[in-house]
Amino acid sequence: MISIGSFALEAVLTPALAIALALVHLFAGRLGFGGRIPRSRWLSAAGGVSVAYVFVHLLPDIGEAATTLETYGGPTASAEHHGYLLALLGFVTFYGLEQLARRTSADSGRNDDADDGGVFWVHVGSFAVYNAIIGYLLLDRELGSILLFFVAMALHFLVTDDSLREHHGAAYHHRARWLLSAAVIAGFVGGYALEEAELLLAVFVPFLAGGIVLNVIKEELPADRESRFWAFAAGAGGYAILLLFV
Repeated sequence: MISIGSFALEAVLTPALAIALALVHLFAGRLGFGGRIPRSRWLSAAGGVSVAYVFVHLLPDIGEAATTLETYGGPTASAEHHGYLLALLGFVTFYGLEQLARRTSADSGRNDDADDGGVFWVHVGSFAVYNAIIGYLLLDRELGSILLFFVAMALHFLVTDDSLREHHGAAYHHRARWLLSAAVIAGFVGGYALEEAELLLAVFVPFLAGGIVLNVIKEELPADRESRFWAFAAGAGGYAILLLFV
């Protein structure tokens, strides 16, 4: 009876968390701490939480991902590095997207009513895939507590939302945030259809880890952000302790 009750609770809780994650992008702009200089301590703390989740929960899974990739692709001399290469790919991919968006904004003078043409859709489309992966991973039992994953990703969405609003202004508010919210739900629904796809999990987890690290650090490091180090450190340290003892 206990297992049946737990299954029923999970069947209700998991879709509710997916919907809650999707709503973050729709309402983040109303919270009032985005776009500030100096950077809001809440955004810095949120970045620290999401980075802590990567280092404590996602990076340790990369070795397991490499084992899965080796199973599907056959043994090679560098098989143990495959997971880390995927993490590097995630890092480099989003670094490249950030550079593209910044250069396009600088060249165009950042018209808030424009969508910067193809660059806008490439940038937003990439984050839609990113969000879909997060939605998919809500069903990954190997990640441990779904609530801890949810909190880390919801706070991470606040960080990425602030960045995308800065790059694309009104075009993001009117169009892109709806797409990003829908992507979370699409990824979650896809997770039911592909629940046993170990190969996808082996690819998604390292790629997401690299992407999260880049997307947080790029917001914290620039000097013109005047980021709050102690808020970031408190968020990272506090959540790391929670992850270790829960």
